[in-house]
Amino acid sequence: RLTLEEKAHLLTGKTAWRTWALPQIGLREMVFSDGPVGVRGTGESADETSDCLPSPTALAACWDEALAHRVGRWFADQARRHGVDVVLAPVVNLQRVPVGGRHFECLSEDPLLTGQIGAALIAGTQECGVASCVKHYVGNEVETDRTSYISRIDEQTLREVYLAPFERAIRAGAWSVMAAYNRVDAAGEDSWMVAHHHLLVDVLKCEWGFDGPVVSDWTAVRETVPPALGGLDLVMPGPVSPWSDGRLVEAARAGLVPEKILNDKVVRLLWLAERVGALDDGVKLSDAPVSTRPDPTLPRELVARASVVLTNQDDALPLRDPGSIRTIALIGPNATDTRLLGGGSASVPIAHPVSLVDGLKAGFPDAEIITWQGVSSRVNPPAIDSALTRVPGTGRRGVLVEYLDEDERVIARDVITEWSGHFGDELPTGASSLRITTAVSLEPGVQWLGVGTVGRHRVVIDGQLVSQSDLVVGGEVMINSSFNVPPAQGVSVHVDQPRAVTIEAQVQCIETQWGPRARAGLYHRLPGPSEDESIARAARLASEADLAIVVVGTNEETESEGWDRANLDLPGRQDDLVNAVLDQRHDAMILVNAGAPVVMPWLDRARTVVWFWFPGQEAGSGLVDILTGRTEPAGRLPWTLPDAHQHAPIPFGQPDADGVIDYAEGVDVGYRGWLRSGRRPARPFGFGLGWTTWSMDACHVTRVSDDGIEVSVRVTNTGTRRGTAVVQGYLRPPLAESNQSDGGEAADVKRPALWLAAHACAEVDPGQSTHVTLTLERRSFEVWRPSSDAAPSGWTLPRGTYQLCVGHNVLDLPLQVDITWPMTTTDHRP
Repeated sequence: RLTLEEKAHLLTGKTAWRTWALPQIGLREMVFSDGPVGVRGTGESADETSDCLPSPTALAACWDEALAHRVGRWFADQARRHGVDVVLAPVVNLQRVPVGGRHFECLSEDPLLTGQIGAALIAGTQECGVASCVKHYVGNEVETDRTSYISRIDEQTLREVYLAPFERAIRAGAWSVMAAYNRVDAAGEDSWMVAHHHLLVDVLKCEWGFDGPVVSDWTAVRETVPPALGGLDLVMPGPVSPWSDGRLVEAARAGLVPEKILNDKVVRLLWLAERVGALDDGVKLSDAPVSTRPDPTLPRELVARASVVLTNQDDALPLRDPGSIRTIALIGPNATDTRLLGGGSASVPIAHPVSLVDGLKAGFPDAEIITWQGVSSRVNPPAIDSALTRVPGTGRRGVLVEYLDEDERVIARDVITEWSGHFGDELPTGASSLRITTAVSLEPGVQWLGVGTVGRHRVVIDGQLVSQSDLVVGGEVMINSSFNVPPAQGVSVHVDQPRAVTIEAQVQCIETQWGPRARAGLYHRLPGPSEDESIARAARLASEADLAIVVVGTNEETESEGWDRANLDLPGRQDDLVNAVLDQRHDAMILVNAGAPVVMPWLDRARTVVWFWFPGQEAGSGLVDILTGRTEPAGRLPWTLPDAHQHAPIPFGQPDADGVIDYAEGVDVGYRGWLRSGRRPARPFGFGLGWTTWSMDACHVTRVSDDGIEVSVRVTNTGTRRGTAVVQGYLRPPLAESNQSDGGEAADVKRPALWLAAHACAEVDPGQSTHVTLTLERRSFEVWRPSSDAAPSGWTLPRGTYQLCVGHNVLDLPLQVDITWPMTTTDHRP
């Protein structure tokens, strides 16, 4: 019943977050929102807030699919509260390189763990009638030049590693998929992912049977016809896109895009609408509830459960006598400025954050909490205190902003009393640049003033030209988080007597599809002690307290969508701070507040080190639960912790001079690359101490079928506290001389030295044993055979004797079982 114009109209978003309604067929708008730590909403309400979980990698650190399913239901409840139908999560790209800017948004460096946790999360969300949009399909592992680079991936690596989590998500029933910004050169096709016919149509839709819409990443679509033919179904955001304003209709009428292809896109969009309850056509797909009861305990529980104990000498955790603590020294840049989430689209405005100080006050009501930053970990000094700003010549509080046209004529003026530095919809039509002027009232001392901006600018402070650029930037910077946190350009100012220092800056207005935007952060570092003096005081405070906690880590300037890290060092002089405290206080607890790996040269000096992730809204409560023994920090690393940046198998993984990222390591991603190199990392994949000890003393096959096998492992809690065992099973490939496929020909493909094939969790009381079942799917043994003259491409199972290695982490595997295809088994005890 739809006209060609109506069909085309539906295939571009109405706004940044909404699709078009079509009342004549009972179709309402569908609302999208970013995840993956909460549901941010559409931003249409200035006071919209969200609950916030720890970062996605923290969830994967639990190695618990049942918990991931609970988190999915939690997301559905949050989505319904915000009126959201589709949550843009989970991210199932792999943590191929440790410096990737969105490392914290991903789940793991391993394709199986990523796929299983992601699939459980999707199932929990969608059974409540809210869609997951799994992203970013595919080969989107770094941020540098992410809208232009070409990921070159051989067919075996693509299938076994990078497509594997997406395939599992589709098999789990994902209702929508987001196509990534980048190009992919694979399987004989080099195309933008929004137009990659082989990967979107041949693989995703035909081979895997995906029946939902493929959604573009925001602003990723550049052309009209190739994405339409290549498998894309919905262009976001709207209302302006290469498919709008009649362009897609013209292409269809010219025969460039057959109307049956548009029909398929509309049907996929309507299937999504049907599933989320946005299509009133009298059809009900299932009896699944459209909402679920909230789980208010989950954010707090997850903070503690996901935390990973890296060092715990003398069983320092949990505290033996929490009630005796009278003074707590909380030290470090992340002690009071704890980073609760990463930067970019994964951030949400948190409704009720519990700081570390607040948590400790509630958990230790009789203790005095002493805080001291010690060093700074930020690129820029603090934002300027608006109370210090004055409009020059008036004494009136605020910053004078003049809006200039292309000829630098003033077309409007404004005085802003509370400075944020972001300009958007309030910019007047015709504004080409802004001229910003303010006088800052300063007390005596050496201080620093600066301006952070993007694009063409000129900055003068206290009469001194401190920065100038004629580089004009375009709207592409809006999808790069450097727009939000540009490095400030400034100068130290020596003030002998109280006086006003003038800041003058002219900054570019950037044209975007949402209209003009501008950024001008104002920054001010107050006089204070030197960092050496501050570090010395931190060590002294730690030595005098009953309990010393040093909180180091990163922040949204370091880990964010939009850019990759330059190295794995803790920002600033945090290593110096930790070493100085440990010199005075060996038993100080070190809490690492970061999403992605950092190098810790003091790791084995410390008595207690806990990886705390980006913990979300219940940071303080979760810390108290760890200290007091309420909840075990039972996390296991879902990635490898390097001992040095240069030792990482792929230190950077960014595009070369031709814009190509060559996945030359093949299937050896993450811990597989470490095993191949023979180097030992600071802590291996799967590592985590919890607060008890374990033994594994029996392992045997209990079930064999064509689909795979089940292996029973006997686990004993040899410690003094109830804890969670995470049993991990890794496969070792058969010897080359026996490595024949089930079709009889040699399977001449590269295999990792070990790869994760199964895992399971169990809670066990002290002194007790239990049997844990590891389920190994047939796919864990299979390899992808690229096409050749002899045979088409496809999955094949090489014959031979595999060894299943079972244990605590990838470098601690005391049990083995030999598995021979055709199936026979031999059990080994430690």
